Amino acid sequence: MNVLILGSGGREHAFAWKIAQSKKLQNLYIAPGNAGTAHCGTNVNLSVNDFESIKKLVWEKDIDLVLVGPEDPLVKGIHDYFLQDEVLREIPVIGPKMDGAQLEGSKDFSKQFMIRHGVPTAAYATFTKETVEEGERFLETLQPPYVLKADGLAAGKGVLIVDDLLQAKADLREMLLDAKFGAASARVVIEEFLKGIELSVFVLTDGKSYKLLPAAKDYKRIGEGDTGLNTGGMGAVSPVPFADAAFLKKVEEEVVKPTIAGLNKEQIDYRGFIFIGLMNDNGSPKVIEYNCRMGDPETEVVIPRISSDLLDLLEGVATQTLHERAYETSPKTAVTVVTVSGGYPGVFEKGKVMTLPEPGTHPDSVVFHSGTSAQDETVRTNGGRVLAITSFGDSIAEASTKSFAMAEKVQYDGKYYRRDIGKDLMIY
Repeated sequence: MNVLILGSGGREHAFAWKIAQSKKLQNLYIAPGNAGTAHCGTNVNLSVNDFESIKKLVWEKDIDLVLVGPEDPLVKGIHDYFLQDEVLREIPVIGPKMDGAQLEGSKDFSKQFMIRHGVPTAAYATFTKETVEEGERFLETLQPPYVLKADGLAAGKGVLIVDDLLQAKADLREMLLDAKFGAASARVVIEEFLKGIELSVFVLTDGKSYKLLPAAKDYKRIGEGDTGLNTGGMGAVSPVPFADAAFLKKVEEEVVKPTIAGLNKEQIDYRGFIFIGLMNDNGSPKVIEYNCRMGDPETEVVIPRISSDLLDLLEGVATQTLHERAYETSPKTAVTVVTVSGGYPGVFEKGKVMTLPEPGTHPDSVVFHSGTSAQDETVRTNGGRVLAITSFGDSIAEASTKSFAMAEKVQYDGKYYRRDIGKDLMIY
């Protein structure tokens, strides 16, 4: 098969690394890719939202399957674009159409969906600039901290958690009246704050059947001890010790099955990944959010734990024969540590020359590229999050030690990484 992966981050490198191992693969293309994906296939310099150029590439390279990494092209309708085109309509796209992508594209839609189908979640209400005063009164009925979410996509920055009521009201007005997050905050969802421990559950579905992928916990804040500003993710661990078989069975029965059944009931033909952000609330799962794709850096910790042929699973999604496909996971623990640019998530510089460990010299570790570029045979930094280093071990302590050691071998000006990834889970 000839496969095209859309995206340029660590998630896409992890996909490319895994798919490159498939006996079913003939040629692999990644658009636009990064310095790491170039070692798995052929990078093509085009935008994930340039549907016309993607069409031309698919036609020229005789692509058999397209895997969409990021959410933006899904919410903008790349799957629908393929289905409406005479040339492309027979080419399977892994990722939902616009209707299914609204699970991530609209916080209000996803909350309504959860309520309709009995998926446990936090109490909420949605407001616009016309109802901003009602929103302020709704805030008064809640206990702090207050959770305000921009309804649309805001590049992971559209969620505010505020301890002070007056500040929450000011933030609400800024979001709705001053377009703090642009069009994304034309509507704002206010939720009750859920207490507990977060984890992420991933589902691969062909619209009828599904595979429950390994669960993971990621680390959002820049500072050790979960302090400082939120980031796109500083690391991840899989499996999650507090999410034992009994809890995951509860997640499957109370969250996953109602979600898949709800999509079918609403005649949403969903083929791809569903990322379910959960809170373990005293042993009960409550959904924080849906995403219509795999997470980053969770992909880098989850995909390596899948022992089966990923391309075979994706072919099962495309042909709605997923239930017939072999699926196994490694019992090993994986820990991912993200190295970032100095100053991230604030202002940072790109173009720093990098020195990396030789590939294959550490068999229990894989270095996934997130924000890198290759210039004149030199690898340089090209983003806030630069690398995602995943290592395997028989415990979190063993796997994290290997990832930290690999992070030390990486050299570039301004390198930073958290040295406590997984430490909080070692008590379980």
